Amino acid sequence: MEIAPRITIDEKVRFGKPVIKGTRVPVDLIIGKLAGGMTYEEVMAEYDLTKEDILAALDYAAKHLSNEEVRAVG
Repeated sequence: MEIAPRITIDEKVRFGKPVIKGTRVPVDLIIGKLAGGMTYEEVMAEYDLTKEDILAALDYAAKHLSNEEVRAVG
């Protein structure tokens, strides 16, 4: 099932984690690789993705984080 542009979930693929459509590459893996210092080009080459796939993963993550509520405990 497509849950965002280029992002799908399927309980039979990666335990239902969001992945790039048509692949088994999870969104969180892409975000982690970029955060770890890989360039778009390196991620694209290593996981056979397009720049649009990476941008879709970033967009999906940003939208999810925008809804996150953080409460200070102290």
